[in-house]
Amino acid sequence: MSLPEIFSILLVVAAVAALLVGYPVALTLAGVSLIFALLGDALGLMNIAILGALPQRIYGVMTNDVLLALPMFIFMGVMLEQSRIAEELLERVGRLFGPLRGGLGYAVVLVGALLAASTGLVGATAVTMGLIMLPSMLRHGYDPRLASGTVAASATLAQIVPPSTVLILLGDQINIAFQAAQLAKGSFAPDVVSVGDLFAGALGPGLLLVVLYLAYIALVAWLKPASAPAVATTDLPQGSLLEVLLAPVVLIVAVLGSILFGVATPTEAASVGAVGAILLAWRRAPLWPMLRPVVDKTAQITAMIFLILIGATLFSLVFRALGGDDMVSHALTDLPGGASGAVLIVMLAVFLLGFVMDAFEIIFVVIPIVAPALLKLPGIDPVWLGIMIAVNLQTSYMHPPLGPTLFFLRGVAPAEIATRHIYVGIIPFVAIQLFALVVLWFWPGLATALPHAFYGR
Repeated sequence: MSLPEIFSILLVVAAVAALLVGYPVALTLAGVSLIFALLGDALGLMNIAILGALPQRIYGVMTNDVLLALPMFIFMGVMLEQSRIAEELLERVGRLFGPLRGGLGYAVVLVGALLAASTGLVGATAVTMGLIMLPSMLRHGYDPRLASGTVAASATLAQIVPPSTVLILLGDQINIAFQAAQLAKGSFAPDVVSVGDLFAGALGPGLLLVVLYLAYIALVAWLKPASAPAVATTDLPQGSLLEVLLAPVVLIVAVLGSILFGVATPTEAASVGAVGAILLAWRRAPLWPMLRPVVDKTAQITAMIFLILIGATLFSLVFRALGGDDMVSHALTDLPGGASGAVLIVMLAVFLLGFVMDAFEIIFVVIPIVAPALLKLPGIDPVWLGIMIAVNLQTSYMHPPLGPTLFFLRGVAPAEIATRHIYVGIIPFVAIQLFALVVLWFWPGLATALPHAFYGR
């Protein structure tokens, strides 16, 4: 192993160590990369003049049409959160399924899937369901571990069900990696992987996870009836389900349908979703008092993501200048088991990194390093790889001890729920997600059939 390659490994180790200490992600990536660039130039391992490409790369990030959809989808999610649609959905669906054993658990999963397709925000969904459903489930005798695990897992569906922010960012990175892999193979008219491809590919696995979650709750209710008892309808709020369900479903169909059927690009569909969310909120409450906090929160989330992306761009530039991308490509190519062995190692690495890094950090730091090397290998479909990574990243939101969903839930959980209840309750759902990964491994058509049907991929 050459000295520049050793230096590139030290760059990754230093960045991860700084993140573990707790330094801000964007500043860590940019700062550590700049330090290693200066040291590498001083030692003759790289030419610091390569950093002259950074302004053009940042300009490319800020003018990326795909990423333009991101703030509008975030705005749509925050606006729907503020309009209190989620509370009404939980109450009405809870009334519908409450008389069944495990019925409140079914309601949480189904509403979680619906909110995932309309808001795409894990934190907002976890807090809302934690505030409303956890006290109700505990009051009616649900096991605290089952209740907290169900709420946490259902909230993370927002990262796999379109229009997920993770899928938008991951789609952009997979597309860049796929084009780089094709250019390396000598194809100078490379194919494109669009965000629409990943949206279509994620529908099957997202539905699979919903079915598996429901099946697990049904199994627990059957084996341990006292853990998930039925609830008398008189104990639940009254109201029409259709009245509160119709508007968000129409919005979801309009946004996703326009993307999947090629009527609109993701950016155009995101603008439709943002306007639709404003109209829905306007029907329920005065708009102006709600608009300011929604715009502020949207700006904060968007700025955070783009600042991380800019820091990751500098990190990627220095890593490649040190020859790290070639080192990773050779390492994955030489693994036993060929392409399957390489994908398995990367999936294991992403799963383990999920214990100490969040999904955005992994997308911006790890995926640009490993994805081009994987997509050079024969027989790896970029949409399948992207969906495998997306499902894997979903578990990072539930990994103890740093899973963000666990912290969101801990912050709003009733006093009867201890931290150990949340950590133990989430384990079966992490196992379910790993099982879904195995299903995707042996049945790739679950991720590739819809993109092929819609776009001929």
